Amino acid sequence: MELFATAEQMGHEQVVFFHHKESGLKAIVAIHNTVLGPALGGLRMWPYDSEDEALTDVLRLSRGMTYKAAVSGLNLGGGKSVIIGDPKKDKSEAFFRALGKFIDSLGGRYITAEDVNTTVNDMEYIFAETDNVVGVPEVHGGGGDPSPLTAYGTIRGIQACLNRKYGHTDLSKASYAVQGAGNVGIHIIRTLREAGAKVTVCDMNEQRLEECKEMGCEIVDLDAIYDVDCDVYVPCALGATVNDETIPRLKCDIVAGSANNQLAEERHGTELEKRGMIYAPDYAINAGGLMNVAIELQGYNKDRAFRQVKGIYDIIEQIFAIADRDGIPSWQAADRLAEERIAAMSSVKLPHVERRSKRASGRRPKA
Repeated sequence: MELFATAEQMGHEQVVFFHHKESGLKAIVAIHNTVLGPALGGLRMWPYDSEDEALTDVLRLSRGMTYKAAVSGLNLGGGKSVIIGDPKKDKSEAFFRALGKFIDSLGGRYITAEDVNTTVNDMEYIFAETDNVVGVPEVHGGGGDPSPLTAYGTIRGIQACLNRKYGHTDLSKASYAVQGAGNVGIHIIRTLREAGAKVTVCDMNEQRLEECKEMGCEIVDLDAIYDVDCDVYVPCALGATVNDETIPRLKCDIVAGSANNQLAEERHGTELEKRGMIYAPDYAINAGGLMNVAIELQGYNKDRAFRQVKGIYDIIEQIFAIADRDGIPSWQAADRLAEERIAAMSSVKLPHVERRSKRASGRRPKA
């Protein structure tokens, strides 16, 4: 990969490589855009096949965080970090504290949080070395696990889609095919079942499938989820599940879920609409977790978090309004909403958000 050419093409401001020999840490931080504020984005740990693969992932994900923060109305930019390693055997206190020191050296330009294969406990180790981390345990003034808020925001987005398609927001009047019963998916499934909706689920985790059976869900094989006759397809697992092979199989009116990068390519969002399906842009509908951790920067308040995440309904409606106004598909309307806000604010000097002292100081003294 031609790093400088790629970074320029994607609009990145800074890409930093961290290596700590003693702990085995190999990490990359990508800061995409800080026009609206410091770059915030989660820390993903994955056994990448190559360093190029890790770099491609962090560049793509950090750009997505810029758009997610912008459409969410947050005074934050977009960033991301990835660790090259096996999460089952490479983790240690020294590992994450070394990363914390590296992140602290960026002077507040990047704020990290949990993501794929990292946990609240991992964030606590990072918090021992830097204040530039959110999603820490409640004992330290954080919001803890953001999954419930991500799920709640996704439900609100689904309701906006129901209103656009059917003229109502009643979850019980629709049927759902949920791909993935992970930390976010299981909350979505529980909410849908409590509303009395018909829910079909697939997942690799047998224990989670048992939970879904107990809730009254129908279970299908992983690949069969695309063939389920339903009103809403809810992708909550891997990205790129909306692609050339799956689109002709989908038997739904709405695609709205919590997974990142649901479209294999942007053109697939256009293809959904050509087939009469409504698509809720992923980085807008799944922004609840980001909103939740962002509130930690001013002093965490759970009620405030839920009030802000509730507004994802309005964000999705705003995206649909732009799509109607400009005659473009929803995925493009979401990008336009983000780009218009960033452009409007680029001439305004916004103070970077600072964490208030309300957050309990649980950090250990630095060496």
